[in-house]
Amino acid sequence: MHGPASPGWLLVALCAATGAYCLLRMRSSVEEQRRAAGGEALMGFGMAAMAVPAAVLAPPGWVWAAYAVVFGAAGLRALWAARSGRHHLHHVVGAAAMVYMAVVMAASPAHGHVHGASGTPVLTGALLLYFTGYVLLTGVRLIPVVAVAVAVAGGGPGAPPVPGGGAGAAGRAAAGWGDRPELARACRLSMAIAMLAMLLPL
Repeated sequence: MHGPASPGWLLVALCAATGAYCLLRMRSSVEEQRRAAGGEALMGFGMAAMAVPAAVLAPPGWVWAAYAVVFGAAGLRALWAARSGRHHLHHVVGAAAMVYMAVVMAASPAHGHVHGASGTPVLTGALLLYFTGYVLLTGVRLIPVVAVAVAVAGGGPGAPPVPGGGAGAAGRAAAGWGDRPELARACRLSMAIAMLAMLLPL
């Protein structure tokens, strides 16, 4: 985060696009989907702001304290929601990683310059290990979901029936594009990759 300009802007674009898509997912008719999408939108835009190159914007120290408070509250909310679903635990880890990075940046003499930031090696390593595993596992899980979606869209032989609707397009329309699991997983996968890129310099 706040490293060289080109990789920094790529991270900003990736995280902002993911956050914008999560905002669109909040239009889902499923309440659980809306709640998850709202937390992921906050994470995406927060990561985008944190990744802005320091040459463009070097935030004052109080900004990092604000980050810690906002994402600390988001982590507590996700922890409370985890009572009804273990998938919320990933949001807890993501919020904790944001709080950790904010604390590290606030404590660094450069206040946002990556070369002046130094985190705790054990915590950084644990977070890197977690997000690396998450990226690999989510990528593997995403492959069969995408394959099924393509088969349904093509309506070819062996295409599974779509509950509540006829063939292909009608079934997807009934399910709602914001509720499609492969899109939600791809969204989380892109943010996990961005998180890895932001944690590595620490």
